[in-house]
This record gives sequence, structure tokens and C-alpha cells, in this order.
Amino acid sequence: MADFMTSTHKTKWIYTPQDIKHKYKVANQRAKQALEMFGTTRMEVDIDGTFSYAESQNDAKDNAEKRPKPLKVEEEQLLRAFYEFKIQDVCDAFKFPRKIQATALIYFKRFYLLWSVMEHHPKDIMLTCIYAACKAEENHVSAEELGKGIGQDHHVILNNEMLVFQSLGFDLIAYAPYRALEGFISDLEEFCGAQDDDQLVALKGALDTARIEADKIMRSDGPLLFPPGQLALAALHRANAAHGIFDFERSQSLSHLDRSTIIR
Repeated sequence: MADFMTSTHKTKWIYTPQDIKHKYKVANQRAKQALEMFGTTRMEVDIDGTFSYAESQNDAKDNAEKRPKPLKVEEEQLLRAFYEFKIQDVCDAFKFPRKIQATALIYFKRFYLLWSVMEHHPKDIMLTCIYAACKAEENHVSAEELGKGIGQDHHVILNNEMLVFQSLGFDLIAYAPYRALEGFISDLEEFCGAQDDDQLVALKGALDTARIEADKIMRSDGPLLFPPGQLALAALHRANAAHGIFDFERSQSLSHLDRSTIIR
């Protein structure tokens, strides 16, 4: 089984907030420069992953007033956030496992560390990331089936596939917080000696809520900033705030006396 500590996820795709901010700014500036030079920012992508900007227009400067205004970095962020919601919606509609949803989101986030939404439309990249995640997680679905299911041209998915893989550096193994969540709950069951039905039901409720909280975290910059284990702990902490099941502070002082008292 792959190990996160030796994975490319850890060595290449965990950043500081300053790194992420800089990458978004660089991509945004490049798209703005393309708009000034060519009068457009959109790239044409071939199925082999090659891409090209539109040819320079002789009257590009003369038509400056007609030229669309470039997006700000903050506006790009809002657009990415919208399509991250859509990724989860599409995965839910196809009843894909959470692992596929999380992998698609991670691919999408990594892609737009390199590119601006003005260069590659997030609607197209969203679909390709879902398709790529299905491949990586060995949950086969054809591009035709995926495109038909949401009323989109499947050729767009295939045309962008190699571009997405190249932008990811072909690092396709991604780690999500959901397995760690299940492990933490299992450890708590054993540590607390949870045996009666009420305790088990309480822990299951905490796990269900923590999964929902993890879904929210996956739409943030968290997956680019922290390892999945920390994301899982954050989700579990939020779930506990909602349920009030665990007394973590008390557990530190009572763990050597009566572990069952950790569960309220």
C-alpha cells in the first residue's frame, strides 16, 4: 500500500499559504498579459496535450475598449469555488465514492495552481478531473457516459485529459482524509472501550458528521496546505463541537484512570 510520508503528495503538493497566493497571482498575470497581446486568454488544447494561444490580432490595441475585462485573483477564486461545489454535485449524482470526489477536487486544485480560469474553462477541467479520478481510483466510467450523464460533449473531456495529466506532473496518487477519519473513530472505540449501543451510536453519528465536515474542508485550500491526517482531525474536531460527545481536555488527565469517561 502506498505511504503518504514517501508520496509525491507530501513532497511536491503541500504548500504554504504564501506559495499558493503567489501561484494564483502568477497565473492571473499571465492571462492578463495574453489578453493584452492577443485580445483573448482562452487556449486551444489538442488531444495530445499541446496547447496554443490565439494568434495576435493586428487591431488588438485599437479594440481595447471592446476587449473583455480580465478577472481579478479574488474573482477567479469565486469561480473555482463554484466548480468545486459542482464536482461534488456531479460525483453525488453518479454515486461515486467519496475517494473519487476527493481525488477529483485535489486534481482540480492542483491544475489551477498552474493555470488561470481565464485560460482553461473550469467547467471543462472539472469534468476531466472527475474522469481522471475515476481512472486513478479504478472506478471505470467512460467519457461518453460521464458527458451524457450531465449533458456535456465528451470530446471536451478527452481533449483536456493529457493537459490535466501533464499539469499534475503525472502525480495521480492523492490522499484524502476519509480513511484517516475511520481510523480515528476505530481507535476511539477501542481506547474508550465503547461497547454499549448508545456509545457506538454516538461514535457513528460523530463519524457521519465528520465526513460532512471533511467534504467542506475539501473545498477549501486545506488539501494544499495540510496532510490528510490533519484534515481528518479538523473534521473530527468540528463534528465533536456539533455533537459534544468527547471531552478531549478531560481525556488527557483521565486516560490512565477511566477511559469510558471520555465519552460524555
